[in-house]
Amino acid sequence: MVSALKTFNYGEDHLTAGIALLIAKGKIQGLISNASRIKIRNSSKTVAAIVEKGDPVYGINTGFGPLCTTKISKEETKILQANILKSHSVGVGKPIDTEIAKLMLILKMNSLSQGYSGIAETTLDRIIWHIDNDAIPVVPSQGSVGASGDLAPLSHLFLPLIGLGKVEFNGATLETSELFNITGVNAIDLGPKEGLALINGTQFIAAHAVKVIEKLHNCLSQADVIGAMMVEGLQGSVKPFYNELHALRPFKGNLYVAKKVKRLLKGSEIMEDHINCDRVQDPYSLRCIPQVHGASRNAWLHLKELLEIELNSVTDNPIIIDEELTISGGNFHGQPLAMALDYACLAASEIGNISDRRIYLALEGNSPGVPKLLMNETGINSGYMILQYTTAALASENKGLCFPSSADSIPTSLGQEDHVSMGSISGRKALQVIGNVEKILAIEMLTAAQASEFRKPMKSGVFLEAVHSEIRKKVAFADKDRVFATDIEAGIAMIQNQTILKAIEQVKEREQLTMKIPFAKEFETY
Repeated sequence: MVSALKTFNYGEDHLTAGIALLIAKGKIQGLISNASRIKIRNSSKTVAAIVEKGDPVYGINTGFGPLCTTKISKEETKILQANILKSHSVGVGKPIDTEIAKLMLILKMNSLSQGYSGIAETTLDRIIWHIDNDAIPVVPSQGSVGASGDLAPLSHLFLPLIGLGKVEFNGATLETSELFNITGVNAIDLGPKEGLALINGTQFIAAHAVKVIEKLHNCLSQADVIGAMMVEGLQGSVKPFYNELHALRPFKGNLYVAKKVKRLLKGSEIMEDHINCDRVQDPYSLRCIPQVHGASRNAWLHLKELLEIELNSVTDNPIIIDEELTISGGNFHGQPLAMALDYACLAASEIGNISDRRIYLALEGNSPGVPKLLMNETGINSGYMILQYTTAALASENKGLCFPSSADSIPTSLGQEDHVSMGSISGRKALQVIGNVEKILAIEMLTAAQASEFRKPMKSGVFLEAVHSEIRKKVAFADKDRVFATDIEAGIAMIQNQTILKAIEQVKEREQLTMKIPFAKEFETY
């Protein structure tokens, strides 16, 4: 996600998930360049000319959806645009996270600034004002079918432009009228086509996809480290991570994970201790880490590549090419991202699934030197037994959430919109699954650290030794039962804060070590 940019030109520079997140965090300033402003003005003038000419063009001087044959007079075109925001603001459910709503504004700016939407320059300047001043509209989470654009959430997103709706501002939820009183800002009048341009698009789906890219990447990166910890703690074999094996089936994700885990295990006294043991092979949850984690990484990469196309696309309708050519098409349809998000949802679930299996494996007591339930004195103590109940529950919940939303479609708009993507649900579900995976990984991290304690005084390699040290700063070794929920909460915070990844980076910087992993640019940046 690292970027050297200080400013980003909407509609002109290439937008990535990482850059969008940095704009949302206030680390990059989003601007409209002079070149983009010229294109925006020309597109707006084209719409004005179409209105003056009077020939029917969808959404400019006609009604919407099944009302597309209803002619709207020149005098009523402005009223039409305000009415569309009001009538389409039908969202329900809890509001989405403020950061996701802010991402929606950013992504919409990049789409509209390309000069094919007929939007007014002043309207875009007002959207930038909302971004820069963190006056972020309140957007309900439910109500989009992800096809004619994310109509309901985008309508709520832009209600404040006309003085309606609510915003998050300075830590409080305000009516837009209150925001205007505080800031001295006034409502704006939308011109022809503007309301439709604002609410047609995939920015609700895409903003969720940006967060999926960020949060799933975090889970994948830590799952590899935690998996390596478990291989070491249970004294699994390092051979399944040899490049000679994966060169014969060279999926990018598999190669990456295998080399990463092998590097993490390098120099481990614990691994050296059983190099000549008589165990023939390990269970799949250890032996197949490259194949399973690697497959999920491939799914992440697929979503990242598709999302990057979407972030730099025009997704409203109709598209204004020139006065003689306006195209009413389907660039607003969410299917390309909906299917990829469902794939990513499954990929995340599988990381949690195999993690739960490794936790169970650690409790069995079949690895010499590691006691059953990860405690020496059991009976009076239940040890880590019940922690796996939690991961089993979370893994099972995730499986239920993996039914692909994009497999469903319910006709809307009196049949005019007779196939929809349901991609908004795909995005929300994917984030819910990833949240559960963070909790599963936290428990595996604690379990692997507990198992490794029984290998002392032998040491891990330089990377995992640093990881163990960081874990023990937050969670102590358990020699008897305690309220493990406290440990789990600390573990979840460590996963979300990337504690163990930062520990590895510190070692690399201190000792000038590299992981020397192929495809790093593809899998480590977004």
